Amino acid sequence: MARFNLKVLLILSLGHLVTDIYQGALPTTLPFLKEKLSLSYTMTGFILMMANFTSSILQPLFGFYSDKKEKAILLPLGVLAAGIGYSLLSLPNNYIMVLFLVVISGLGIAAYHPEGYKTAHFFTGEKSVTGMAVFSVGGNFGISLGPIISIYLIHHFGFSYLPLMAIIAIICTAIIISQKSTIAIPRIEHDRKRDSLEKPPTGTYLSLFIVTLVVIMRSWTQMGLLSYIPFYYINYLKGDPLLAGRLVFVYLLCGAIGTLIGSPFADRWGHRFFLRLTMFLATVTLPLIFVPFIQESILLYFVLGLQGMLMISTFSVTVVMAQKLLPNRLGVASGLMVGFAIGTGGIGVTLLGIVADNFGVPAALKSICILPLIGFILSLIVKYKEK
Repeated sequence: MARFNLKVLLILSLGHLVTDIYQGALPTTLPFLKEKLSLSYTMTGFILMMANFTSSILQPLFGFYSDKKEKAILLPLGVLAAGIGYSLLSLPNNYIMVLFLVVISGLGIAAYHPEGYKTAHFFTGEKSVTGMAVFSVGGNFGISLGPIISIYLIHHFGFSYLPLMAIIAIICTAIIISQKSTIAIPRIEHDRKRDSLEKPPTGTYLSLFIVTLVVIMRSWTQMGLLSYIPFYYINYLKGDPLLAGRLVFVYLLCGAIGTLIGSPFADRWGHRFFLRLTMFLATVTLPLIFVPFIQESILLYFVLGLQGMLMISTFSVTVVMAQKLLPNRLGVASGLMVGFAIGTGGIGVTLLGIVADNFGVPAALKSICILPLIGFILSLIVKYKEK
């Protein structure tokens, strides 16, 4: 395996950041699309569902395609498609064309991630989680920056100026193409990985399935908190909307920090142990957000920041675990962890909606507390070799 190469990982992380800017920006753009095309809430929701399906659920298919042969073209093509598809959304006066552009953007996102994680794998050296964290944190920041950049552009210039967002993708695409020889996967190493272990050891797929379930529990927890913290503090507690926004921002920011800080410990202590530890700590600390004196003090920021740090710090760990379980199917393994498993978080939010409609928002938020516990229990039974 090639040595740890920070330059390559930073280039890949930049592409990850730019790609996820468009993924993060779409939800904040929906109200403007709804107003322009006079869409119903159902039609608006369908746009988001199509984006989630194409950008997340389909990722394992791109991973399968990538594993057949090195597909470096997916990196610049993915960034460009993600940016162009999103940036042109303000132009159509037709709902079908909007869906078409959303699909183009989603496919670009789905194309970049498995190939990006697969490529990063070859440049992490012995510091597998640390290297993967450098790549992953780009996406964390991209998701956070997307809403800010898009809202700023629309607020100051108008919705019709949304195509200016494409400039970011075009510049990033040019950078990736100019550095294509630098970030190229070593062909011999790639072929050796692809052709190794044609028949995985007994229990490999069961272990991969369990790791996938852990990621699903983590994704449901994360998306549930991000979705229902605003409902809880604005609609139920009648609090300041800015408080809910700050809480969500702190959660995401601490998650990005946790990804970088936690990765060296995962490399040192072991991937499975780190996963178990963080899931356990997340399980015992999450209920603290319902303690009255914490809800009414600055400690709430600390508890939610800690949650973000604990939950999101395992992002790179689970990707590396999946890649080690399927060393000859790196693209598929990455697509499962980053796309399919995380994409199912939308299903979890839908189920929480049913709970909220029937039992109230507090019940929906409190029911999230069981998810990290399930993830912790699953992490105890997964079989995994560190080396």
